Amino acid sequence: MLYVSAVSDVGRVRKTNEDAFVADLDVALFCVADGMGGHEAGEVAAALAIDAITAFIRRSSVDTDFSWPYGIDRTLSYDANRLRTAIHLANRKIFRTAESNDDYNGMGTTIVGCLVNGDRMAIAHVGDSRLYLVRRGRIRQLTADDSWAATILAHDPRLNPADIATHPMRNVLTNVLGARDTVDVHVAEHDLEPGDVILLCSDGLHGALDDTTLAQIATNQKDLQVATRQMVDVSLDRGSRDNVTAMLVRFDGVPA
Repeated sequence: MLYVSAVSDVGRVRKTNEDAFVADLDVALFCVADGMGGHEAGEVAAALAIDAITAFIRRSSVDTDFSWPYGIDRTLSYDANRLRTAIHLANRKIFRTAESNDDYNGMGTTIVGCLVNGDRMAIAHVGDSRLYLVRRGRIRQLTADDSWAATILAHDPRLNPADIATHPMRNVLTNVLGARDTVDVHVAEHDLEPGDVILLCSDGLHGALDDTTLAQIATNQKDLQVATRQMVDVSLDRGSRDNVTAMLVRFDGVPA
């Protein structure tokens, strides 16, 4: 059984909320997008991504007679390929919309999502929105940011992360939906255990709260609605200057 709660807050600085999300228990799809671009284009990009992904996942859950315009990765499951294809379709939708409207030129969005089937989870992401797994009180980040900071640290682990954390380019994204006609989609698959909690969030949350705080809230607060609200509130209290979105999904096992 799956239980979910999500909270998205405009925050205390921005005028509009450019985050978007979907929590669709009918098809076990959970995604968070964080848009960017002027003239409220970030809001448009995030909404386009969520709509396109949801539409394809819903259609492919009941109809297997469709093409695979981006091919099939035979190392991945059927569900992982569905999620991968859905994100590629979202990228195409955003890119073409930006090309056809000058107000949307340069818009883009991050995306992180998972598709659950039984006790198996497919994960896909682009950008720096993250997915964490909280298991028995311990938290593990299952996605790697597409950012300048993460790229530099990955290539030279001798660097001090504290120095990178203050660099003016630390938040520059190296991969987003809508920036070009093709995109690199990172896909992985993981087993789930009863009691696992999945956290999907935008950088407005993980940029303000460390892993220890996230794990404590997810573990100590059993009510998911209270926990997601608490995560967002604490991140704002600690100075988050962005839109903040937190989604918690609890897996209580596969029904007998």
